[in-house]
Amino acid sequence: MAAIHITDIEAAINFWREKKPSPDGITLAPEIRDLAEVYALMVYHHEDYVDEVGFPKDAWAAWLAWYETTPDTPCIAICSTSQGDDECKGCGRTFGEVQHWPAMTPAGKRETWRRITMEDTAWRFNKYAERAREAEQVWPDDVTDTKPPG
Repeated sequence: MAAIHITDIEAAINFWREKKPSPDGITLAPEIRDLAEVYALMVYHHEDYVDEVGFPKDAWAAWLAWYETTPDTPCIAICSTSQGDDECKGCGRTFGEVQHWPAMTPAGKRETWRRITMEDTAWRFNKYAERAREAEQVWPDDVTDTKPPG
């Protein structure tokens, strides 16, 4: 079963803080209170992850609302798993993760996102951008005559 990392709980809390700011600096929106309870228990028990199965219903709804604002897939349309790689050079997902992505739970997808972000080896994490910058140096923008001669 997939689990949710504490940084995702923090991101969801911050999402709701921006969406529903406290009117008086003390009162919290119900979504923030629900997520803060989960967060506080994680901190108290020194846990980095919380199992999605035991997530309280209202906190789960608040987390899912935040999750819906995140990109669904890390795909950058350069899929090397279709060429036989066990791990995609473009997005960093394993062959199994790419194949089963549509069936994965939101928590499972976030676990994958966290892993590939922490590994930071996929082209999606600056490698592709670096290659694009290198290409700009080879083909500078100031080339004005792009028409073939004649």
